[in-house]
Amino acid sequence: MSKALYVLYEAPTGYAVFHAQAGGDATNLAAADVAVQKQLSSKASALTKAGVELASFAPFPSAEASLEEAVCVNEGMLSPRLADFLKTALPKKKKDGNWELGVCDPKLGSAIHEALGVAVVSNEAVHELLRLVRLHAEAMLPGHREGDIARAQCGLGHAFSRNKVKFNVHRNDNMILQASALLEHMDTGVNQLGMRVKEWYGWHFPELGKEVPEPTRFARVALTIGNRASLEELEEEGLAELGAKIAELCEGDEDVATRVLDKARTSMGGDMAEVDWVNIQAFATRVVAMADYRTMLQAYLEAKLHAVAPNLKELMGLQIGAKLISKAGSLTNLAKAPASTIQILGAEKALFRALKKRSGKTPKYGLIFHSSFIQRAAKENRGKISRYLANKAALASRIDCFMENPPAVFGEKLREQVEARLAFFDTGAKPQSNAEAMAEAYAAYEKVLRKRERKSAKAKAAGEDASPAADDEEPKKKKKHRVEE
Repeated sequence: MSKALYVLYEAPTGYAVFHAQAGGDATNLAAADVAVQKQLSSKASALTKAGVELASFAPFPSAEASLEEAVCVNEGMLSPRLADFLKTALPKKKKDGNWELGVCDPKLGSAIHEALGVAVVSNEAVHELLRLVRLHAEAMLPGHREGDIARAQCGLGHAFSRNKVKFNVHRNDNMILQASALLEHMDTGVNQLGMRVKEWYGWHFPELGKEVPEPTRFARVALTIGNRASLEELEEEGLAELGAKIAELCEGDEDVATRVLDKARTSMGGDMAEVDWVNIQAFATRVVAMADYRTMLQAYLEAKLHAVAPNLKELMGLQIGAKLISKAGSLTNLAKAPASTIQILGAEKALFRALKKRSGKTPKYGLIFHSSFIQRAAKENRGKISRYLANKAALASRIDCFMENPPAVFGEKLREQVEARLAFFDTGAKPQSNAEAMAEAYAAYEKVLRKRERKSAKAKAAGEDASPAADDEEPKKKKKHRVEE
């Protein structure tokens, strides 16, 4: 005996349960039943004749309630509103298992089965039946006119998208991803443009490249010197002032400044017209401005990473920590990844090439290869230290992701453990056990918590004395204080 089927339809205007009679065409839909699908798709009356009828409908009281239910359905959770509706809409007693509930999302079906004990099915026939119900929903749901579902879907879609952006748990990670990618591009771009400045200005003053090899610093010195023809007009005081500026750009090295000025007056470079210097000056100014922005962007990335993942930053450093988060896609993805994945993150091509060729020589490290720990280790110990470092990076990322406002004490202790392991490879000194290290880190964490509580109490007391509206401003003060710590 075939079972009767109840299907749950999550409309943007409310929840609906439709009843498909046992043995009807609607309960035996499949992708191969093209003729039956065309027949039932023609009109809502055809679907009704096939034994599909509305069992119950519960409209949402407001757009806010519709958004809340959409979020729960998207997460595969059974909301209290949906649970109460299903208890009312479905048969009170289940006799001999002669009916079952069809849902579109298997994850939501599992939640319904665990909470209500209802037999749930999600297969091809249910999906086709729900497609037909969705097609004729306006004709089958009470109080609906043509276009109501489409307008409700449009409004709910906009609200749902705004909600996902507003409450995106990766929104801080996104800033790190973008800043890290931009910083990587700027490192390459500024160096390439700086080399172009060296080549262009080098026709006029070729000896400067040997004294100031760094491209950005070369551009700054070139802007300070300008056209060499102007040096002949300077007096001793002017040359001394110019030498002081060049020495300041060269980190206070007066010998370099003296050699640069001497070579500038006796250079073998060609003369430069005023129009040529105007263009070189404009280009070098832009390169210097980009270098200054790169420095500012690096400071921003460091502050952002310290606020989002302080322990990972303390363990891996700024560049590698940001690149790991960027490569994983988010801090949450990095925290969910096993240590073996973190170890070879960034070396996917080499890994799949080794697996394809079955050579057995899979990569030992990816992005973490640039860590100072691996660079300092002996060649035969690099594989071991990379596994150990990836293990500690996994711990640090999980602490940062799942602990609220974590301090950097855990990252400091993890870094000490990696240093001890390096010393063990070199000297054989027994390192501290992980249990002892984490116990010390947790003790330091408790001290940080007590310090935060004292500062919070002082700030709260001062706010209460200052104005009666201090309670409204207190969360902002706490947030700022925690970010700074």
